[in-house]
Amino acid sequence: MNRMFLLRVIGICTAIVLALHAGMAFYGDLVRPDFRASDLFSGEIPPEKARLAAGGVLASVSLDGDLLANYAAARAADVLHRPSTEAAGRTSETKAAETAVITALKVSPIRPALWLTLGTLQAQAGEAATPAVKMSFLTGSVPIDVAFARVRTVTSSAAATDDEIKLLAQSDIRAALANRSRYEPLLIAAYVQATPQGKALLLDTTEITDPKFNEILRRY
Repeated sequence: MNRMFLLRVIGICTAIVLALHAGMAFYGDLVRPDFRASDLFSGEIPPEKARLAAGGVLASVSLDGDLLANYAAARAADVLHRPSTEAAGRTSETKAAETAVITALKVSPIRPALWLTLGTLQAQAGEAATPAVKMSFLTGSVPIDVAFARVRTVTSSAAATDDEIKLLAQSDIRAALANRSRYEPLLIAAYVQATPQGKALLLDTTEITDPKFNEILRRY
């Protein structure tokens, strides 16, 4: 009798767990932000705050790598595209977005665009972004929009002083130069905003790859 009772209890508990899992999966499909880290760098508009808040509820109890990554990217995009008008609010929102990104990367670390998202948030907050930016290079290839965004982050931050990153960033610069008709004005803007080390990186790379564009940069 005791064994039968125990088996029934186990069966009921298993059914409850499966029902909860199915319910969370269904809820996740409804509220999962349809926004990836690469979308952040291609001009996509982040989800509205109400949908973002709903996604945050599920992200707080989920170990789904895609869900956590999408939520973190949407949270970061919200901070970068719709920053608070108050300094304290911006600081708080940036920290919360960084936490969401770090949580997602702990579960699913092979996400180069999400590593760059973390580096971008850190750079804008005046924090050390070099380790995160380096991980964005080391964890895989990225679309051209992300590669250019990485050029901008590298050249405008202390990451441009890292010898390994300088070597890795040259491929991103060459990729942008291969699409010069689209990226020339953006590369010029990146050069104008770059640190002295960032300017040197752009000049050194373009001097070999595209001398004519190198001459254009030197005018600014």
